[in-house]
Amino acid sequence: MIWQSRVSRSRVRAENGFSLTELLVALAILALITGLAAPRIVGYLSTSKTKAAKIQVEQYNAALELFLIDIGRYPTTEEGLESLTRNVADEPFWAGPYLNKREAPADPWGRAYRYEVNAGAGPSVYSLGADGAPGGTGENADVYPN
Repeated sequence: MIWQSRVSRSRVRAENGFSLTELLVALAILALITGLAAPRIVGYLSTSKTKAAKIQVEQYNAALELFLIDIGRYPTTEEGLESLTRNVADEPFWAGPYLNKREAPADPWGRAYRYEVNAGAGPSVYSLGADGAPGGTGENADVYPN
């Protein structure tokens, strides 16, 4: 009887945990899944910043149209996008803020949006993309409204 109880106790102890082989197989499977999924996730994150920039550019354009209706002109390049959040030129008909933020929001890469007023063509709001330089492709491409 004593011999049987010792044997059964050692079997129970051996069956309680995982073997080294089982742990290595599980880690290999997790590494394989991570290796396949990580590039897709990084791709989604990069395109989501570009999509967010396009949405913000469209919001700026809508706010600029409201500014035009109230004041009768677009903000000058010197007044910039700040004129959408505060009355920088002391305009009597300014009815802003035209954005829901206290400050003009930065692009998803942390830089200020570019604002230019083109004679006859109206204003242009855009981002220089992830690289912060004109031109580029993919995530580095400049972001203009659709």
